[in-house]
Amino acid sequence: MGLFDVNLSDNSGFLYGLRIRTSLWFKNLSGLFFELKKHPLALLGGIVLMLYVVLALSAPMIADVDPNRGNLRNRLSPPVWQEGGSWQYPLGTDAQGRDLVVRILYGSRVSLAIGFISVGVSALIGTILGSLSGYFRGWFDNVFSRFADLLLAFPYLIFAIGMMAFLGPGFVNLIVALTFKSWVEFFRLVRGAMMSEKNQEYVEAAKSSGQGSLAIISQEIFPNIFHSVFVLATLRMGFLIIMEASLSFLGLGLPAKIPAWGSMVAAGRDHLLVAWWISTLPGLAILILVLTINLFGEGLRDILDPKLKVE
Repeated sequence: MGLFDVNLSDNSGFLYGLRIRTSLWFKNLSGLFFELKKHPLALLGGIVLMLYVVLALSAPMIADVDPNRGNLRNRLSPPVWQEGGSWQYPLGTDAQGRDLVVRILYGSRVSLAIGFISVGVSALIGTILGSLSGYFRGWFDNVFSRFADLLLAFPYLIFAIGMMAFLGPGFVNLIVALTFKSWVEFFRLVRGAMMSEKNQEYVEAAKSSGQGSLAIISQEIFPNIFHSVFVLATLRMGFLIIMEASLSFLGLGLPAKIPAWGSMVAAGRDHLLVAWWISTLPGLAILILVLTINLFGEGLRDILDPKLKVE
């Protein structure tokens, strides 16, 4: 059976199967919401995550101000609940007189965009390579498995620092640095699941019916392992947001003109004793976002993983 052996002769059957699976996925999504009600922490995490997304998307409407524009006359203004604070700057200002509310809102756009894109690209690459490696094995599996083992030998942050030092600051370069190693987790997960599933009876039945290899992978096996990939993507998103913040803190992430939570934390290091809010509030934004993502991901794992689900 060839690597690119695909049987598309029965288009009507393919479209019918696609409609059935689409309807099942929508049914599963509705069922997922009701299952989340049984996991209050996961539901809370999902709600807070959606709130972050809404605030990030609506940041230009909520704060129609340039996040890099400051006023030195208002530099180091404290938050509104502290003596000397005002409602003009509810969370205070930084050393350049820039409004922290505006910068934190725009920083959420950066963190969420990098988190979603990095996880999406990593999951796509890892799923494709893992599916082909686990199903076909042979030289293809040997090459990419050894390459994955080589990447795992390097600590993630040190590897990302080296990549950014080589590529230079920039949004695209940051995505490349984060995804160059993060696809390995998806590769190993999908490869192992594919090796297990390809010996099941329903796969043998699909082969007997004349389906090609890629059709079996995409239409028969992948829907059965999709939930595992989705859960892993949710859990890895928080980790990648932490990596982005760490690189920005070190000055190796995005250019200085782009507000990022990591660079905001770094900017307040010299003012911790007199203006604690400059570093603390963006740090809390990172903490809450990653915590909610992890709570949501843990809940999804309990719901979607049959081995952990309790009847």
